[in-house]
Order: sequence, then structure tokens, then C-alpha cells
Amino acid sequence: MPVSYRSPLGWACWLLLSLKAGAQTAPPTSWFDLVSIRGYAQVRYNRLLETNPNLGCEQCDRSWGGDGGFFVRRARIIFFGQIASRMYFYVQPDWASSASGDRLHFAQLRDAYFDVALNDDRSLRVRIGQSKVPFGFENMQSSQNRLPLDRNDALNSAVVNERDLGVFCYWAPAEIRTLFSDLIRSGRKGSGDYGVFALGLYNGQTANQPERNKSPHMVARLSYPWQWRNQVIETGIQGYTGDFVLSPGSLSPGVGAREDLSYRDRRWAASFTWYPQPIGIQAEFNAGQGPEFNKATDSIEVQSLQGGYVQLMSRHKMGQHELLPFARYQWYEGGKKHERDARSYSVREWELGLEWQHGKNLEWVAMYVISDRRYEDFLLQDNRQRGSLLRLQAQVNF
Repeated sequence: MPVSYRSPLGWACWLLLSLKAGAQTAPPTSWFDLVSIRGYAQVRYNRLLETNPNLGCEQCDRSWGGDGGFFVRRARIIFFGQIASRMYFYVQPDWASSASGDRLHFAQLRDAYFDVALNDDRSLRVRIGQSKVPFGFENMQSSQNRLPLDRNDALNSAVVNERDLGVFCYWAPAEIRTLFSDLIRSGRKGSGDYGVFALGLYNGQTANQPERNKSPHMVARLSYPWQWRNQVIETGIQGYTGDFVLSPGSLSPGVGAREDLSYRDRRWAASFTWYPQPIGIQAEFNAGQGPEFNKATDSIEVQSLQGGYVQLMSRHKMGQHELLPFARYQWYEGGKKHERDARSYSVREWELGLEWQHGKNLEWVAMYVISDRRYEDFLLQDNRQRGSLLRLQAQVNF
């Protein structure tokens, strides 16, 4: 029976046919329209003006001291994209990881997660996979943007490589998410968009490590950027708690340890950032408890820890160039759970540096370090190293 296009049924049929024709003629979305690629690489040299070749920092840079020379610190290619209206993915391998002191340039996964937005403006989202644990400002800040060549000992000792496997929930209003992005895009050394409020559960054994107990760590963070005239000030407070299980391979023969190798691991931290426009201040402090080697008993025990840093910085634009001088003082008293025997540390360190940005693709950093470090484990006792050195880095962004 013929259908008249003047009738309601006719109009419905016409609309369905039009939509079908439009769907057939619309070009399909290709994967390369949804996926973006970027990255950066860093090459360093740490031997200039070196006064003590025995001074090193395992968590910082394996080319410190000894026979270290030119060193590829990072070589990262990042794949990311908004693959659906409420789905975002991010994968970041590092092609310059050091498996040991004498083996370099192994590929290792840094990030592999996807974000699921729970509302249309994506102000509330759940992140699933391996990603940064929301603890601290500098830990969240990408090494691509950070001024000092390495993160501070005090807060970075909480989560080696800043990452772990877990589920994290982030919330921030749309306008604050835009501000977080602008603080990076404008060159003001932001930490990125990790929400105004974050809450998460994660394994607690740090990145690329298997879980060793059935009890996940819990973390919470509250951080808010305040705008005052043309300045932005960000304040934050955060904390985590859990039980950390030492790796049997990280223990020296003969060192005393709990039978189950499980130790209480908890911290709180406060963060303050006055973004450089043109003068800036960045400071953080954390305290808590964790495993630490005690040379008085030759055993690993739960002990108190504390430390932080204060950093001054400024920005000076000169055409296509930008200069960012900075100075940082850091201190730390406590253990490093991810190092041999939960190595005991006492750190006092000054860093004076200058970052020179040659456009957006090339950066140079020169940083003079004056360091006093005590780091001891069962095999390396009464070890205090003092010295200074000039560190250089070239970074390419693409």
C-alpha cells in the first residue's frame, strides 16, 4: 500500500530513510582521528666539577657518581586520546629504563590507564589501570615540566616512579580542569589535572611490581587552585595508608626482618605552590611511618619519617626564549621502602639551577648540587657522603 509523504507515517519513513542515507555517506572515523602521539627525551651529564665520586642517589639518577658518563634519563612516547565522549585512554612506555646499574635502555611501562567519565562534562571520572598515585604536587608534576632534574627525596620516597596499579576517582569542576590545563600550556609548571578531590585504592607495591598481600593501600587528596589578580596559588593536603610488603630480593643475607615482610606504611603531606608570574614559590612537607633499616639492631623496623623542600623560581621571556632560574633546599629523615633493606636516609641538599627554553621543542638545564647524604643498609653501614657537582641536561619535546 503506497504511503503518502503528507501523512505522519510518511514523514517518519522519510526521516528514517534520510538518516540511513546520511549514515551510509558519512565517512567512518579512523583510529588516527582519535589517537594522538607526543613525547620527550632527556640526555644528561653529571661529572662536571664533581668533588666526590662516591656520592650518589639510587632513586634520582643512576649516572650519579662512580664511572657514570652521558646518560639517557628518559625517552618516552605517549599515546592518548578521547576515544568516546566519556572514554579517554593514556599509554606511556619509557624506552630508557635502567634494569640495573650495568644494564641500560630497557623498555618499561610507566602509564596504562583509561578514564571513564560519569557525567557529560567529565567533571567526575574514574581512572583504572597503572597511573600516578595522587600524593604530593611534585610527584604529580611531569618530569617534562619540572625544573629540578630529580624529584625531592622526602615525598618521592612514598611511591617510587610515582605510580601503581589501582582505581582512582577524580572530581573537579569544568572551569578548574581548564585552569589546570592552562597552567601547563602557559609554561607555569603546573602539575596537571588530578582533580580538586581524589580518592583511590591501589596495590601499594609501586609500579610494575606484583601485589604481595590482599590489603590495598588507600589514598585521598584535596588540592585547589586559587586565583588572585593575575596570580594562581594552589594549596593541597593528602594522605595514604596501607601495609607494604618488602621484596625478598631486596633483603641482604642476615638482615633482621618480620617473617611476613609486611610493614605499616602511612603518610600525610601538605603542598603549597605560588605559580611563577614572574616569581614563584613551591613547598611541600610530609610525615608518617614506614619500614627503615636500624643499624643499632641490624633489622628493618617501622620508624617515623619526615621531610620536604622549599623552592624559589622565576620566569623571564625573551622573544622565542624563556629563562627560568630556580633554587631548592630539601631535607629528609627516614627510610626508602623500595631500596635494599629499606635503606635509612638523612638528606640535606641545595640545588641552584637555570632552565633555558629554546622555543617549545628544546630545553637546556644546568644545575649545581651541594649535597650531604647518609644512606645505610645492612651491607653499607656508617655511610655518609658529602660533595658537589654540576649537572647538565638537554631535553627534546615533540
